[in-house]
Amino acid sequence: MLATWAVWAVAAFGCSDLGGNRVVLFNGKDLSGWSAMDPNQNQWAVVGGVALDPDNPKRFKLTPGTGILVNGPKGGISDLVSSYQHGDCRAHIEFAVSKGSNSGVYFQGRYEIQIYDSFGKDKLAYSDCGGIYAGRVNRMNVDGQPPRMNACKPPGEWQTFDVIFKAPRFDAAGAKVADAVYVEIRHNGQLIHENATLPGPTRGPLSDKEVSTGPLRLQGDHGPVAYRNIWIEPLDLK
Repeated sequence: MLATWAVWAVAAFGCSDLGGNRVVLFNGKDLSGWSAMDPNQNQWAVVGGVALDPDNPKRFKLTPGTGILVNGPKGGISDLVSSYQHGDCRAHIEFAVSKGSNSGVYFQGRYEIQIYDSFGKDKLAYSDCGGIYAGRVNRMNVDGQPPRMNACKPPGEWQTFDVIFKAPRFDAAGAKVADAVYVEIRHNGQLIHENATLPGPTRGPLSDKEVSTGPLRLQGDHGPVAYRNIWIEPLDLK
């Protein structure tokens, strides 16, 4: 299924991969290739399993081993930033949250796709799972984009984002000539955004200055979240 989606996406959006080189960002063994934004608040760990704590479903019970990246036993720690810098790309990310928990994935460290326990919600906002989080102008939230449907699974279950991202464009003098775009976001296989323009960074970016390439960033300070199978394939989008 994933391979079919990838081939279709390349054909549909007029792009080509750059040698078909998949960059695995999390090796499943340790935090190589990642750094905490605040090293004093880094409790990210590699474990073998996560499950809702039956005594407190707002927490995870962790099983020793490898393969899963988790933000400590309680959540509420520093965000992680990849050393790998991406531009146009196709990305795959798997995640799980505890009950009521909240995280997010920032492409280029600037444009957040929200992760949240939105299971069962009818009316969706940009702050729900799969939403493109709002920016901030004059103390007002602007340009947030809710997902077109609720594809969220129950807390504790593994979920997927499959994303095609187009980086902003700049002229020779460094002036922006085209906004970044989430060409496509699929949540658990369901299309939730298509050609979603990003006029500027969403709230809490690494920097308000937009760039051609930037890191992937995983939010860790809003409750328990686990990640696995994170990879990026560079693209050349037309």
